[in-house]
Formats: sequence, C-alpha cells, structure tokens
Amino acid sequence: MNPIEKYNIRARKINSLVCVGLDADFDKMPEKFKSLGGSEAQFQFNKYIIDSTNEFASAFKPNAAFYEARGVEGMEALKKTMDYIHEFYPDVFTIFDAKRADIGNTNNGYITSIFDWFGFDAVTLHPYLGQEALQPFFDRNDKCSIILARTSNPGAPEFQDLILKDSDEPLWQNVAKKVSSEWNENKNLMIVLGGTYPEEIGKARQITGEMTFLVPGIGAQGGEVKDVIIKGKNSEGLGLIINSSRGIIFAENPAEEAQKLRDEIRKYL
Repeated sequence: MNPIEKYNIRARKINSLVCVGLDADFDKMPEKFKSLGGSEAQFQFNKYIIDSTNEFASAFKPNAAFYEARGVEGMEALKKTMDYIHEFYPDVFTIFDAKRADIGNTNNGYITSIFDWFGFDAVTLHPYLGQEALQPFFDRNDKCSIILARTSNPGAPEFQDLILKDSDEPLWQNVAKKVSSEWNENKNLMIVLGGTYPEEIGKARQITGEMTFLVPGIGAQGGEVKDVIIKGKNSEGLGLIINSSRGIIFAENPAEEAQKLRDEIRKYL
C-alpha cells in the first residue's frame, strides 16, 4: 500500500484529520507516570494517551528530542510505544518527527533505524542537502518522507522567506515546488507547513495540487483550525494532518481535547 493512502484510509474511516503529538516531555508528565522510572515512565504515559485518543486520531507523532534526551531509557520507551501501536492500532499512521538529513550513506543508517527497527510510516526531513542526499529516503516507496517547507516557529521567515533571484519567490515556495513536481516520483512525499502561517498554506495548496501537508502549530502555538482547513484542504477534503501535542497530551482530559479538535476540523470540512 502507498503510505499516504494508509493515512487517507484511516482519515476517511474515522472522519478525522487529527494527529496526536506524543511529545512525552518527562518534566511535564504527571507524577504517577514519572514515579514508574526507567522506560516505563514515558511508555505508560504514551500508552495512556494512545488508548485515550485513538478513536479521534488518524496519526500519532512522537518527537525524537523527548526520547533521545533520556538516553537508553527514552529510546526503549519509544520502541515500546511503537510496538504497542503496531499491535493494537496498526491502521493509525505514525510519524517520527526527527527532522533528519545528511549525506546519502549516513541516511541509510537513519532509514534502517526509523523505518525498519522502530517501524514508523513516515519521518520529517530537512531539504537543505538536496534531492541527491535525501534520495535513499525517497526510494523507500513503502514509507513516507515529509519535507520541511514552511515551519510554524516565529523565526521561520529568517531563511524561508528569502527571495531567490532566479524565481522572485521565497525559498519555502521553491521547496514546495521541488518536492511536489520533481522529487515525488514515488508519490510518497508530503511537506510540513506551519499552522501559524495560513496564507502560506493556501499558497502551497495552489502550488502542490493534492499533496498532503503535515500541519504543526495548532493550539499551544496559536494556529487556527478554521484558517488551516479552509485554505489547506484538497479536493477530497483531505490533504492535511493537523497536529496538536501539548494541547492534548497534557490536558486534564486528553480524550476530550482530541475530540474537540476533531469536531472543530469537521465543522470546516
């Protein structure tokens, strides 16, 4: 199965474009989970979030930093989390928010770890090294590569809005064009577009056609669901993976917050 179609099937099945970010920041976790210690602390927290929110989630997205920061225990927790998703919720799309990129032979190591050992469906990647370096990721047509185009952070314009003299367009638009029209031979690529920049999402939809966007920045970072949906949905009412992390997983009732986000998305579809 094409990896993007896996996401689309799940999104249609539950009528949801919600991605729950499993950013298990140890310091912010409830004491009852922290007290478990070892890898069980983050794993049991993730298990609780997954079980609470899965009926509303088309995707789960752990961020690498929160697991790498805890060394072996964190990586064990991430592996347990992925094994749990594979066993109990195998149709949910999984994204490793790792923002990797290196030269080709180094990327082979990332690919083996992310796609084969952890078993993620997708990974986020930097475009800065160009197609040649990222091609080993793209060649895995059973997996999805999600390329950073317009990120959600306030400092994103520093480089991403620089105008290229050959096109008179900002850098991020050139990335979106490259990914959609030149790099996507296997039809297994997506791009990242921050929900804090809805006008850019609208422009990206014009540039990329039906391509799927991973949209961080909703909720705690200030992105508005209405703007993202209206400007970003494709002709099938899909084409978006709308992520919320802190706003769901550290809420008093994660299931309720995930449902609220799903219901708000539905209003504008």
